[in-house]
Amino acid sequence: MNQKDEAIASAEARGPATYDLVISRARVFDGRQALTGLYDVAVDGARIASVSAEPLRGRQEVDAAGGWVMPGLIDTHIHFYDVRAVSDPDSMRAFEENELPGRLGLFLDHGITTIKSVGDPTDGILATRARIAAGTLSGPRLLATGCGITGRGGHPAATVFSDNPWARERFTREAGSVQEIRDLVHHLADRKVDAIKLLSEGACPHSGGPKYLWQNPAFPDGVELERLPLDLLRAGIETGHERGLRVTVHTTQQAAAREAIEAGADGLEHGVTVEPLTDRSLIDLMLEHGITYTPTLWIDDAHPDARGNLRKVAEAGVHIALGSDTFSGRGLFGANTLEEAELMVAAGMTPTQVLAAGTSGASRQCVRPDLGTVAPGKRADLLVLNADPTTDIRNVRDLRVVILNGELAVDKR
Repeated sequence: MNQKDEAIASAEARGPATYDLVISRARVFDGRQALTGLYDVAVDGARIASVSAEPLRGRQEVDAAGGWVMPGLIDTHIHFYDVRAVSDPDSMRAFEENELPGRLGLFLDHGITTIKSVGDPTDGILATRARIAAGTLSGPRLLATGCGITGRGGHPAATVFSDNPWARERFTREAGSVQEIRDLVHHLADRKVDAIKLLSEGACPHSGGPKYLWQNPAFPDGVELERLPLDLLRAGIETGHERGLRVTVHTTQQAAAREAIEAGADGLEHGVTVEPLTDRSLIDLMLEHGITYTPTLWIDDAHPDARGNLRKVAEAGVHIALGSDTFSGRGLFGANTLEEAELMVAAGMTPTQVLAAGTSGASRQCVRPDLGTVAPGKRADLLVLNADPTTDIRNVRDLRVVILNGELAVDKR
């Protein structure tokens, strides 16, 4: 008997049970589709115990009053530590003591119950993950890759961290050989990271000339970069898979995306943003390999082709995961994730597709099948909304209650 069947059987065996918590009279988006009719959703401990068209009783009750229940949102691409403020042990400690708790709270305030860090200092982000898991720090569920791995002189080491050598050694690691990248991946796996992130290139167009020049409004003079060599890319992915970890690769161009997929990557961070996606065979390759495409429009919408490229891959049926690339210094944590969802709709996805990308699709990207679905046996990370998010994505902002691990985390009633 599988986990879902066990939960249903348990609920039936108990008869007219009293659950720990019941959300009553709710319309339900279950992570993939909107269910027809009104339901009561029961929670026992940290798990969903029942989704029933019949009334249920709870020791604690939330009356949805015809509002909506959906899984908590998952942002699969964030950078949590402030790259501008952290430059030595003292500033790191000050950030963790003074800024970190409030920023975690912002995610919950906006209905994001799980975040995945994809390039923060390994020691700091894993310690933060442990504190949240232990209950000594309040915040969304935190998944982490630790530092990102790039080539020597690659992005973001030689770009974002070019004038911050202390942070450069901690937010990212630069590999110069196959053995070095294997050792780095093994080290991260030994630290029990949740996934591996490799960076194949920068984040700007490149004409294919002798120099790879990273240039954008923040770096108008350009920075000459080294791309992650193909043999290192393959070795990093192979080693991650040997350790049972999903490996995603930062790409922005078609050639780099193809290279990453053919090397065995599980997902593309950003995907194709800086040029039109004109190669249909590349989309076919994404489908063939089950690639997850994370569009990060919150940061990449400045590129005129990013929206159209997302629309093409979504229409083709490529797996999409919501990931904002949110970082300190612009916008507001949590609110940036909701803006990402709205930009995805503006790019041509339906609200239901985007909601799935931020729940069941994101859980696939994170290899967390216990998340992202309203069903018996699943983790009780739930949102109660006042209005229908499947018709207007902006209704995710009309938030009444956030439940994390079966506990009320935010209550705006």
